[in-house]
Amino acid sequence: MTASPLPLVLLPGLVNDERVYAQVRSWLVDAAEPVVADLGGADTMAALAEGVLDRAPRTFALAGLSMGGYCALEVVHRAPERVAALALIDTSARPDTAESRANRERQIARARAGEYEALVDELVPKWIHPSRLEDPSVADVVRAMARERGAETFERQQRAIMSRADSRPRLAAIRCPTVVVCGADDALMPREIHEELAQAIDGAKLVVVPDCGHLAPLERPADVAAALVELLQRAR
Repeated sequence: MTASPLPLVLLPGLVNDERVYAQVRSWLVDAAEPVVADLGGADTMAALAEGVLDRAPRTFALAGLSMGGYCALEVVHRAPERVAALALIDTSARPDTAESRANRERQIARARAGEYEALVDELVPKWIHPSRLEDPSVADVVRAMARERGAETFERQQRAIMSRADSRPRLAAIRCPTVVVCGADDALMPREIHEELAQAIDGAKLVVVPDCGHLAPLERPADVAAALVELLQRAR
């Protein structure tokens, strides 16, 4: 008898929605039962993690992109027995620096002042690979997600990001199969941050996706899906 696919909870990044994982999900139909969680409803990482746990199956695989990765680390810290496999994508275990918090506060102030769309236009080149800035299947989707999520969600999520814990001391306690995926040209999360994650988690595999920026599931969905399929096979 063929085993049932493992439930897979996908956590999106800042002002992303299910579209950031759309193509990845299409590659996973035989390997998992993927569902994309909504991380727009709370302004602390602790509350977002509890919301994920409240809605998730008893046992599940977990993948988090960027801000979703921060949340994934909080989820596995709170309920390690429920997470059967973990994927950390274009993310970090480090807390915000004072400089980063100050920059987020400036962005929040601009969004409140009616500059949200201009701010998104400035952030898009940091989020995706330069070769995709004119690609409507990537750049237009990023802008549409951000525009529809809106300034209020942007502020809540930025405050949740600022509230996150330093997860580095917790990494050695992670025991489930883990993959760390990073875009080779991620302008926000350089390779050494991902190497730090992979080295601190016992048995974790590092996958570097070539010609890819910060939003690997949208930019290089086949590569991310392949990493997730291999992870799910390890979890079985």
